[in-house]
Amino acid sequence: MKKLELLAPARDLETGLDAINCGADAVYIGAEHFGARAGAANTVTDIGKLAAHAHKYRAKVYAAVNTILSDAELPQAQKLIHSLWEAGADAVIIQDMGLLEAGLPPIPLFASTQTHNTTPEKVLFLEKAGFRRVILARELTLEEIKAIRAKTTVDLEFFVHGALCVCYSGQCYLSCELGGRSANRGECAQPCRKLYTLKDAAGEILEAGKHELSLKDLNLSRRLGHLAAAGITSFKIEGRLKDRAYVRNIVSLYRRELDKVIAGKGFARASAGKSFTAFTPNAAKTFNRGYTEYFLDGNPLDVASPDTPKFMGEPLGRIFDVKEGSFKIHNADKLHPGDGITFFDKAGVLSGSLINSVKDGRVRADNLKGLENGSAVYRNLDREFLKSVERDPLQRRFAVKLEFSETDTGFRLTAADERGLTVTRELPMKKEQAKKPEQALDTIKKQLSKLGDSAFYLESLGVELSTPYFIPVSILNDLRRDALAGLENAGASAPVREEIKITPNSFPYPEQKLDHTANILNSKAADFYKRHGVKGTGKAAEAGADLAGRPLMVTRFCLLRRLGQCKKGKAVQPVYLEDAEGVRLRLEFDCAACRMRVYKDLSAPAPQAEAEDLDE
Repeated sequence: MKKLELLAPARDLETGLDAINCGADAVYIGAEHFGARAGAANTVTDIGKLAAHAHKYRAKVYAAVNTILSDAELPQAQKLIHSLWEAGADAVIIQDMGLLEAGLPPIPLFASTQTHNTTPEKVLFLEKAGFRRVILARELTLEEIKAIRAKTTVDLEFFVHGALCVCYSGQCYLSCELGGRSANRGECAQPCRKLYTLKDAAGEILEAGKHELSLKDLNLSRRLGHLAAAGITSFKIEGRLKDRAYVRNIVSLYRRELDKVIAGKGFARASAGKSFTAFTPNAAKTFNRGYTEYFLDGNPLDVASPDTPKFMGEPLGRIFDVKEGSFKIHNADKLHPGDGITFFDKAGVLSGSLINSVKDGRVRADNLKGLENGSAVYRNLDREFLKSVERDPLQRRFAVKLEFSETDTGFRLTAADERGLTVTRELPMKKEQAKKPEQALDTIKKQLSKLGDSAFYLESLGVELSTPYFIPVSILNDLRRDALAGLENAGASAPVREEIKITPNSFPYPEQKLDHTANILNSKAADFYKRHGVKGTGKAAEAGADLAGRPLMVTRFCLLRRLGQCKKGKAVQPVYLEDAEGVRLRLEFDCAACRMRVYKDLSAPAPQAEAEDLDE
């Protein structure tokens, strides 16, 4: 039976533990160096601790070592991967093909989405090269995923939730070119989230002061069944920079939705243990820019978030009777002191405030500057919900079946859990028929069912006795505790990890010649491609490749389409993006392929790009 994996992000050990306890089948986490999120690095020791906890539930931990590497860095990365394997990691996510030439332990390799995995030919190549899993591009449609699955057998992973890059992953050079901060080196400054003015070739303004390249966030919680049917086996939540509340909420939501798919389609879970949470997950309550299903069904119109790249929140309605730092709104009783609200001021800038009090339908807040009667108000911080998420103890337990029966010399309790482990405990004692049979039987069932704070929850209890016997409560409790302790001890050893030893081969790469978009930064990566039949390899942007006249981005998102000006089949003039610092970008349109290309306008200055934490 095919197993489906819920894969959660972790920026640190604590977040990873939360993800496992909320039901994740696997967690991916950045290593000490060379992760595509430089701000989410973790020690090998912490990754080992996370793996030990995950393995108790037959869950897995994948370490991200997915930047491109220089020749000087390759030995360090090789040593790091050996350390990760020894610490207990189950796989590493990589982008740089030079690592396959460097000599690695038998740890499974996953091809990062940074390797631009969009076609059956590319995915098949990665499979033949020895990768255990390929992480597909977010831009793919269901039909494209099915086409890849039809030509390959490698495990396929797909993003189902979180922030979206407007450019194909691994193919974005905008941050690198504008400010020297490379996305392929884990240092993206996110210039795609900035404000721009859109102009036509004649300089006429088409749209002013919008976040023209900023997209909504992905939410495919309704589509997990479709993805599973298309061949996806790992469902990935984005967010290695997200906080613990986000991870708790979103992982719990997707655990619930994926379990529905598993129950209804005959799939199996990839790990053991059921998570018990006191809160009801709600994707609207934690950071998002509005949600989209992106290109899963084709080319939608509404995937952008041009008004703000920040968390606007849930719509509450329009306000009235604004006066003296307060306003009225219908259903004001749903708001509480400490909640956060947002609204767009007169200039169209998202502003926010904390609520001080709510009384008689009137809401008082710290900062209402720019708020007018009729303004739409949103809640981006639900204090009560956040408290319920943060205080939840997050228990994950194994299903256990108990069978209580009699023997010639006393009684027997057999405990079997969902991991396939079985423990039997004998209770030698003199049998004494109960004077009150029904009460005695109820006592046996009641005491054996009390699993308390153990690592187990009761799936079923069978009692097979020739007649009800009197057994003291203390003896029943000791017998139950002894059996469950035996199960815990039996499951303490780590499961055997999968080992993959890659044997170099010469299976042909789908292309004969590679340019800077292959992201080749070291000589071993160049050797890898040459061994697979590539005749020419260009150097990476980070190695000084001249990007003049070359696209800094290729996107499936089209600005003209968003504005209702799609001109497919007709000649399209370039349009331009300009920001407040003087950066000017030229947009060209490949309407036949429905792609937009972003170039640097060489006539404009290029100031340093400042990093922004907009994916929090």
